[in-house]
Amino acid sequence: MRLTVTLAACSILAARNVWGWGAIGHETVGYVAMKFLSPKALSFVQSSLGSEYSESLGPAAPWADDVRSEAAFSWSAPFHFVDAEDNPPTSCSVEQIRDCSRGTCILSAIANYTTRVVDTSLSTEQRQEALKFIDHFIGDIGQPLHVEAVEVGGNDINAVCNGEKTNLHACTIDSGIINIFLKAQYSNSAIVWANALAQRIQTGDFKSLTSTWLSCSSTTEPVNNRRRSIEDDINGLVGDATITPLECPLVWARESNAYDCSFVFSYTGFSDLCTSSYATKAQPIIEEQIAKQGYRLAAWLNVLFDGSTGL
Repeated sequence: MRLTVTLAACSILAARNVWGWGAIGHETVGYVAMKFLSPKALSFVQSSLGSEYSESLGPAAPWADDVRSEAAFSWSAPFHFVDAEDNPPTSCSVEQIRDCSRGTCILSAIANYTTRVVDTSLSTEQRQEALKFIDHFIGDIGQPLHVEAVEVGGNDINAVCNGEKTNLHACTIDSGIINIFLKAQYSNSAIVWANALAQRIQTGDFKSLTSTWLSCSSTTEPVNNRRRSIEDDINGLVGDATITPLECPLVWARESNAYDCSFVFSYTGFSDLCTSSYATKAQPIIEEQIAKQGYRLAAWLNVLFDGSTGL
């Protein structure tokens, strides 16, 4: 099934800039995921995406942003984010019922396309579309301002990046700061950046964190008083005929949203956020979020096609 949204909602949301990590950031999430796919998941990704996307989640990742402004995909605009009605930087939270009561948010979208990508009754094109949405949305949910309602996810907050007027969403945990360190440290290449992040996951400072990245147990609100895993989420969803909320995306959204209190809204005045200490402090957060979501994307697809994360 394709999630639906009212025309009124579309008209309100059409003006919202929901470009997430920017094309480079999304590509990097996809390239990181490619490093950790299990055999059957890798085979499906390669055959589904084909030569159009170089058989890779990297080039396919920005597709959902590329098409959302087209009339044929205008319905997809609200599924890139969830508007958390919290109060950063004082308090941060994401609640399924409060923030996604109509099912028109990224939490519902991930659940929907998870069922569609393995539905063999759908056409090859429909399943490829589902894969591309999963590729993109699991990246988006790691972006702190995609899980925040304040000032339309920061889009209505004026900011300056490298001397140019822009908005908080665009220049903070987004492509503005990414473009600076990508050029300075990674040869301006998503592939080079992804390789570096993958190495940190395999043998570097991220290695000790990966088990927590794949745990979907909320430390404050456990599900049925037991640990929740990606396998629990997917097996429960795929075995059910209805689209039900999933715990993992909600936990991931809450993790991202916490940065809105701890960092994103910590700027002072209207100094140039891309040339100040703010950018320096943002980079490690961005890099961990990109690496984390790439690793989670691989785990998600591995469970769907190979039966376990394999990680």
